[in-house]
Amino acid sequence: MLKVLFVCVHNSARSQMAEAFFNQYAPEGDIAESAGIKPGALNPYVVRAMAEKGLDISNNKTKGAFDLYKQGRLFSHVITVCDEATQQCPIFPGTRSVVSWSFEDPSILSGSDDEIMEKVRVIRDAIEEKVKELIATTPLQKTL
Repeated sequence: MLKVLFVCVHNSARSQMAEAFFNQYAPEGDIAESAGIKPGALNPYVVRAMAEKGLDISNNKTKGAFDLYKQGRLFSHVITVCDEATQQCPIFPGTRSVVSWSFEDPSILSGSDDEIMEKVRVIRDAIEEKVKELIATTPLQKTL
């Protein structure tokens, strides 16, 4: 069973999308959660973009990565989804595998409503493909 934690800065966009896609596509028993360094509020563009894919994340709460760690939560995989060029994601101790996926931060996008939505869709679709690839190529491992 895979137990995956997706981490980004605010847990407001990229990690929320990755969690939703993983839980949509993963085999029964595998599960993902998401968290951030400084939990914020859900990004409304991301909520809209995920709804276009039939995934309602509008009631999701943002969570802190360090809160999960303090609770003693263990994960087989931690995947950071920060923009490596401009952000530094935290290290989550006590895991077997830490992987970094670099995605642009939707919270810094600018332009008209339509332009921002188009950019968010590109990020969303890239995250969806990476999650599908993860599920297809990661061997089953015991939950910690």
